[in-house]
Amino acid sequence: MAKEDNVSFGWAGKIARVNLSTGVISTESTDPYKQYIGGMGIANKIMYDEVPAGTDPLSPESKVIFAVGPLTASGVPLAGRTTLAHLSTFTKDHLVVDSHMGGMFGAKLKLAGWDALIIEGQSDKPVFVKIIDGDITIESADGVWGLGTRAATEALNTLVSNRACVATIGPAGENQLPYSNIINSRNHSAGAGVGAILGSKKCKAVVVEGNGSVYVKDPEAIAELSDYMLSDVIGSNNNHVVPSTQQEWAEFYDEGSRWTARDGLTWALAEDGPINTGEPKPGELNTVGYRCMKSTKDLGPAAEKYTVKMNGCHSCPIHCYSDLRVEAAEGTAGFETVGNTCAANFPVSVYMKKILGLDIADDESVLWDMTTQATMDNLGLWCNYAQLYRDIAHCYRAGVFEKNLPAEEYASINWAGFENDSKDPTVMVEILTKISQNDSELSKIAYGPLVWCERWNDQEWFDTATSTLINYRGWPVHHAIECFGQVGAVYNMMFNRDDMIHSAVNFQGCGLPWEIKQQIAKEVWGSETAIDQNKNYTPMNEYKAKFCWWSIVTDVLHDCLTLCNWVWPMTMSPSKSRDYRGDLDLEAKFYTAVTGEEMTRDELYKRAASVMTLQRANTVRGMGTTDMRNEHDTITEWVFTKDPDIQPFTAGTDKMEREDFQTALGMVYKEFGWDEKTGAPTAACLDDYGMGDVKDELASLNLL
Repeated sequence: MAKEDNVSFGWAGKIARVNLSTGVISTESTDPYKQYIGGMGIANKIMYDEVPAGTDPLSPESKVIFAVGPLTASGVPLAGRTTLAHLSTFTKDHLVVDSHMGGMFGAKLKLAGWDALIIEGQSDKPVFVKIIDGDITIESADGVWGLGTRAATEALNTLVSNRACVATIGPAGENQLPYSNIINSRNHSAGAGVGAILGSKKCKAVVVEGNGSVYVKDPEAIAELSDYMLSDVIGSNNNHVVPSTQQEWAEFYDEGSRWTARDGLTWALAEDGPINTGEPKPGELNTVGYRCMKSTKDLGPAAEKYTVKMNGCHSCPIHCYSDLRVEAAEGTAGFETVGNTCAANFPVSVYMKKILGLDIADDESVLWDMTTQATMDNLGLWCNYAQLYRDIAHCYRAGVFEKNLPAEEYASINWAGFENDSKDPTVMVEILTKISQNDSELSKIAYGPLVWCERWNDQEWFDTATSTLINYRGWPVHHAIECFGQVGAVYNMMFNRDDMIHSAVNFQGCGLPWEIKQQIAKEVWGSETAIDQNKNYTPMNEYKAKFCWWSIVTDVLHDCLTLCNWVWPMTMSPSKSRDYRGDLDLEAKFYTAVTGEEMTRDELYKRAASVMTLQRANTVRGMGTTDMRNEHDTITEWVFTKDPDIQPFTAGTDKMEREDFQTALGMVYKEFGWDEKTGAPTAACLDDYGMGDVKDELASLNLL
């Protein structure tokens, strides 16, 4: 090992740049970006510095940045995600967005010796980027262009290495469809149109094999912190800390908890016979991975018989990723093995069934979901946090398709598959395959509601609660007004796509009794009035603003460190001996142990707030206005008009009140140091965050 003063602890120290126009591959230092922590911070700073406002997402000047953080592949649990920054393909003004993926890609990139990968330019023929440790080359993709993500992955692993991780686009990305993604490790995706951007660059995939290691300053401290976290602090998926059923060890239980393990619930198709998930107790290090039975949580009890195991991303002990084998899906989608988590796991049973009026349940429901999901992932289609599914169901049932699609095109789809007397899940295969070709009127639905609602004269869909569209710029809810009212409403405005924040909803659904939640709220955000009970909201106050700020900042922090925000932050604990208190200093403790740089929670939070402010500044520049309140943070009408017979702040509704929402925006702006009237960063806050270069540019553009 080299002398300590020549070792970069945590960081690999290098960023790779691949120009597909010139074929030039170069290396840069990570050092200029370290103040932005890593991951999202590095990627957003590169986007700010190098991609001018108004750039076409599908032009050679557009870039895609893959970035990881100092904790990635360091031995820290749950540090297995990758953050990407690029331009949106589907929202107004095509502003900078983040997309994220789990799986194995981030760890492989880091172990290959890279903190980030910049892909720029545009090839004139299909290629893929091959990374074997420090050796990076641009290779011909002629043999895999046109393949689905599964076949492409298999072919590239065979060609390059079975130790490599393949992150690939499918036909949707190749055809530059705005709703397209990247898939790695079979079903781990990064969306927001990044597949279309790579498709425009003729870049089929990034294949990376990493055989190195990550130097850490204090490996003993990391091991001790990991054992402490796993024994005393960590919960299940979404950091739910009580079981969903009454169990011998637990003081409390909650039916909504994602700690779903119980005696008699099995991985029924496990390789050597069913495995009982049992009652894994806190403190049992070897049973943590049994806590989350996500397949039955998402798909219902019928999914048990199809569950092979619960799987996870690199360094994940929780395993919230469902591995299932559904033999009937071989006949409908072409794949009997499927696996995923979150929105992609239940497209029909949750997001389409009610709108369509479909009568499906049990095994039939599992087949519809798995058929749709396997097709989506193989095509490299992205759902915009399930918006695509709601839009398809609505446009069929409301007659929007029949009215706007050419007659021959409409007749080419077996729409009868959506009717109860002739239902057939392969209708989803037909629809999704046609959409991914991006050569029909139907494909416009995967340009997003911003496009199709205007094109097909259905703007009222934005103001319909069923749509769940939360912002007029084109994105849906992601734990919004149903998640602590004003808190969820405001953080759903902050990004240029759905926010992907889980910090607040993790606390909401943790399963602890209301009185304990109030105590924790007072300790963390200053008052028990920071939180309200579900659908029993009170007017905005300063403590809710702190809770909202914290929810945004912790999410950004995790996207910089590349920790999983579905389990972090660890505000709560399953341990009665800890009085159910978690440990919000854990991120800083791990950061210090890995990098050797002494770090406090407050300093990490401030750095994360600066990354959020950097993206906000890029948004101001991209829009050419400082009026974020009235031009960007534009919540849709239905949040104020739903439940017409009930007034806001009445028990039983999550309906918002207009003035109160505007008050909430201003109070959260103030928490970040942004202008309270406009929601734009100020010169003072940019100075405070150490972003003088950003301040100077915005000043030169009259955007301060």
